[in-house]
Amino acid sequence: MSTILITGASGLIGRALAARLAEHHAVVCISRHDPELNLPWIRGDFSAFEDLRKLDSYEIDAVIHLAAVTGGCLERDGILVNVEGTRCLMRYLMDRGCQKFVMASSIAAVGLQSTQFLPLQLPIPDEHPCLDRDGYGFSKYLMEEITRYYQRQDETLDVINLRLSGASADDRLAPPAAMQPLRPWSLAGITQMNLTNALEVFTRAVEAPYKPGMRVINATARNAWVANPMADILKNWWGEHVDVRYFEQPGHEYASAFDVTRLRDELGLVIEQT
Repeated sequence: MSTILITGASGLIGRALAARLAEHHAVVCISRHDPELNLPWIRGDFSAFEDLRKLDSYEIDAVIHLAAVTGGCLERDGILVNVEGTRCLMRYLMDRGCQKFVMASSIAAVGLQSTQFLPLQLPIPDEHPCLDRDGYGFSKYLMEEITRYYQRQDETLDVINLRLSGASADDRLAPPAAMQPLRPWSLAGITQMNLTNALEVFTRAVEAPYKPGMRVINATARNAWVANPMADILKNWWGEHVDVRYFEQPGHEYASAFDVTRLRDELGLVIEQT
């Protein structure tokens, strides 16, 4: 049995994930609000070293880092919390011997929240560069770079950055998106996943066999959350500026805008969102 630390344990994913993993692991939670679970809980901020010191009595084998400021945050908050906070958390755990890090990045790391975003390739690969203009996606990309930097320092670390799509409670998914004009976050709106599938992603990642290295993995369903064929939706947004031939092939008409091959190959997971 391993000991897993979960940051952001009082959130939608964190609370459900902590309860699920506690069936087979020792789980320790850290969050500002009580997750109301019968599990060890540290009230605190993952970005504050004095709060992290409250974890000194635990031998942490792995961390699932969910806590963050989310989309729409101020640039300053994104940098202070998602970047510097992650640096603080990772440095503390590394110094205490933790070797497995599962980090909640975001598909927004590519810069999709802006209407000026134009993907360089479709489907969007796992390590598509950051083209963000607004701060949140940039902060998640820099979080990934923090993990890359520390993995270079200690090549024994096993780091998985999950570029997670939007996740909603199973009974609260919005209807599949129909044809509409390009708006901020439009690409995120057609890349959705329910809570059950999100829990499976994090469970597979933290329980995957130890593998030194740093990986970025698109973590979303293989199908887009749309009512119209993807080629039509993407051409409606970007015209001839993008190559949609992949989505015109038989069987790919409703495929995700994100390449999820690595999710299958690394974690053995194929998600069909229904």
